[in-house]
Amino acid sequence: MIASELNFLVVEDDDFQRRIVVAMLRSLGAVEVQEAGNGRQALEILHVANPRSVDIVLCDMDMPEMDGMEFLRHLGQENNTAAVIILSMLERVLLVSVEKMSEAYGVKLLGAVEKPITLVQLEALIFRYERGENRVRQSHGVVQVFTLEEIRQGMKAEQFEPYFQPKVDMKKGRLMGAEALARWIHPKCGVIAPCAFIPLLEKAREMDELTFMMLEKSVAACRSLQDKGHSLAISINVSLTSLTDITLADRVTQTVLGAGVDPRDIVLEVTESAAMTNVAHALENLARLRMHGFGLSIDDFGTGYSSMQQLMRIAFSELKIDQSFVKNIAHNEAMRIMVESSIGLARKLKVKSVAEGVETQQDWEVLKSLNCDIAQGYFIAKPMSLDAFMDYCAGGGE
Repeated sequence: MIASELNFLVVEDDDFQRRIVVAMLRSLGAVEVQEAGNGRQALEILHVANPRSVDIVLCDMDMPEMDGMEFLRHLGQENNTAAVIILSMLERVLLVSVEKMSEAYGVKLLGAVEKPITLVQLEALIFRYERGENRVRQSHGVVQVFTLEEIRQGMKAEQFEPYFQPKVDMKKGRLMGAEALARWIHPKCGVIAPCAFIPLLEKAREMDELTFMMLEKSVAACRSLQDKGHSLAISINVSLTSLTDITLADRVTQTVLGAGVDPRDIVLEVTESAAMTNVAHALENLARLRMHGFGLSIDDFGTGYSSMQQLMRIAFSELKIDQSFVKNIAHNEAMRIMVESSIGLARKLKVKSVAEGVETQQDWEVLKSLNCDIAQGYFIAKPMSLDAFMDYCAGGGE
């Protein structure tokens, strides 16, 4: 059982409820389970010299001496690596606010559940921890930090490769494409995630080289897949900083056509997490790309700059719902309503709705009931190298 390898801390002032949660954890195979009656006791446990690391904290909100919110604040300020499951009898709307507060403090939140938690809910949240990056990061110690010059050297050596995460048609249940995600295959540190290099490149306004490296390799992969009989659309990320170059649309088109790929098989995902610095140039590029047949996706919809304004400005063919709205949708009524509204908006605009961050069967079932068109996430498959993705496609997307 997955819980047998993890260390838990249950923070709950009600003795009976605490014993119930501990018993549930034991039934899932947990061996190391510590208990605390409030936030202050929990911090004392975490501060013990050379303790065995606590992987997951299950925390109530309304407790004496130090409530759950104060405890979470301390946890975030101390950069504690433990992931958190919030258990509470708070109103759903207030619980959502606590979730957002926790994330703002930097707490690794697995979900917030209204009491009483069920065994199925608990197992799903622990499974979410297993499938996330928490254990990978902890096993490798401190996350590697790179300088801009090191990143430049990596690009010069062409150490960056696209990893492909499958996208599935929810109505037909079949593989219809994949998103190409940049990974740095570092000779010493292994596979490095985008958070270690993209922010630095964007700040230095040097995303163009990486964008075109990923474009060339992803388009070549698309051609190879088609040659093997896999007719799939490949989604590629384009930074807003790259869109200020008025020649971008023509360069992208030439690259795709030069590889023998139809632009209609390529979807360009444009993040809306920042304001356009040169609106006219960006709009011209996007209009020209759409005119040439490329699909355009508004990425991270609902999290960034003026979502509705972006939809009015640009002829998007796809609306991508950010994973922060999809996460725990089965147990969060407010999130479900927001996702349902986004899917309805996409349908009225006659564009495809795509949900990213689908992690559980419950997420999938809720999204399907809301008539979402396309899904991607760990429930389907994690991002994988081209060779692994080729095998995945050959196996029928299993």
